[in-house]
Amino acid sequence: MISRSDVPACSPFALLTDTGTERGANEDACGSHVEGQQVLLAVADGVSGEEGGEIASQMAIDVALRAYKESPSSWGPNKRLYRAVQQANIEIHDRALVVTELRRMSTTLTAVVVAGGTLYAAHIGDSRLYSIRNGRITQLTKDHTVVGARRRIGLMSAKTALSHPERSILTRSLGRELIAAVDRIEAPLLDGEVLLVCTDGLYNVIDDDELREIVAGKDPEAACRALVEAANARGTADNLTAAVVQIVGASSSSESRQSWRERLTSWLGK
Repeated sequence: MISRSDVPACSPFALLTDTGTERGANEDACGSHVEGQQVLLAVADGVSGEEGGEIASQMAIDVALRAYKESPSSWGPNKRLYRAVQQANIEIHDRALVVTELRRMSTTLTAVVVAGGTLYAAHIGDSRLYSIRNGRITQLTKDHTVVGARRRIGLMSAKTALSHPERSILTRSLGRELIAAVDRIEAPLLDGEVLLVCTDGLYNVIDDDELREIVAGKDPEAACRALVEAANARGTADNLTAAVVQIVGASSSSESRQSWRERLTSWLGK
């Protein structure tokens, strides 16, 4: 468990990763960085079935955090985060080219920065970023999977997607190409809003409304523990990771009072 609840300069947060009930090793990784009033959280899930998934996910976290720390603050969180994720992609890609045994390694990566009442996110793969506000939960990221693409164009229902054999086949991942196609999100936050970043080992066994119910009323550390315990109680077949940050002190604006659905429609073209 990584927890930071005693820092007045930023919103309290926690991260927790677990091997789950069936895996012998953990190919998930997570990490955080606090810089003044900013907090950066990152979650990665190494691609299973290929050599080096565990190495790829840990590299994604280590390099992204290092690159963010070393980048000029004058760039601003959006540019710093995007460049950090691209640097992680380059180093994973280069390692895979050099080490034959790691030739096909890759990973998901979802990284978020909370700074000055604004969310900045960089995302690739099928880990997820959720917003929980006003009693509702909304997925802010796209699943870069075969099934996710079919769902977005109306060729598959959510119920069918849940058990489809291709639900975990990624269309994008970090390390696969020299330049990664990374989604970016920037949005205002509300005081009391909760952000949840998690891997598919969690959301494949707990639906969105249950995620919201489990997190409700808990501090970030307790929320992470409750999420992992609930998934393990259902015998999740995968590793699982949860990162939770509770927004403190953000002010509302006309844009932030819009529903997430309205804003996602404009961002993602749904």
